[in-house]
Amino acid sequence: MPPASIHKSNRTGPNPATFLSGTFSNELLCTRIFERHRATIKIQKPQVAVANLVRIIEATLTLSNRHGFHAMTLRELAKTSGLSMGGLYSYFDNKETLLSMILGEVSATVTEVLNALPEGLPGSAGRHLDWLIGTHIRLTDEMRPWFTFVFMEAKEFPAKARRMAVESEASTERIFAAVLERGKKSGEFQIVDVGLTAALIKPVVQDWYVKHAKYRKRGIGVDQFVAAATRFLTGATGRRTRR
Repeated sequence: MPPASIHKSNRTGPNPATFLSGTFSNELLCTRIFERHRATIKIQKPQVAVANLVRIIEATLTLSNRHGFHAMTLRELAKTSGLSMGGLYSYFDNKETLLSMILGEVSATVTEVLNALPEGLPGSAGRHLDWLIGTHIRLTDEMRPWFTFVFMEAKEFPAKARRMAVESEASTERIFAAVLERGKKSGEFQIVDVGLTAALIKPVVQDWYVKHAKYRKRGIGVDQFVAAATRFLTGATGRRTRR
């Protein structure tokens, strides 16, 4: 059975603030993890399994935020989640598997959401790019603890997890690059190096969750950040408005 879809109906329209708001509860994300790993998770009752996965993931994100995933022990995780050690092993065999569950969900969610272009969005590359920028930022806002975990822990990941994280970032860049290339060919964007431009977009949209405290102190909300980032990034493409 494929993971539960997170994409709402295209009838919600092209505004990411509408179709992303409230979509990414930890329960829904853990439901997707359960369905993706159902063959190896020993607890087969969905309600029980998902509820415990929520406790495990939330405890993992909390402990990692305090002193890092690498330093977190399974004994600490059991205590914080309220599960026994045996209970934890019903869901994963080691910390690397748990890490892969979290990374896999973040990566799959980004890919699914950024590829779910609403039917009502006009076909210009510029409007598509605007939508991608706003959607990516709002997605990271909805799932901020998950994205912060991946960003902060990446340097300590074992080789397999590090490859997953690198490929996830490359996949996102390819989505942006495809739109930039289309706009370049149509003459809407004045870009010399599409790949480099796509790579430079990533740190700007990441800044919302990487340095969220800075923006919160300045009283900048997600709507304001989205608007500013969109103006900055689309302006950097030398965008020409299509008539």
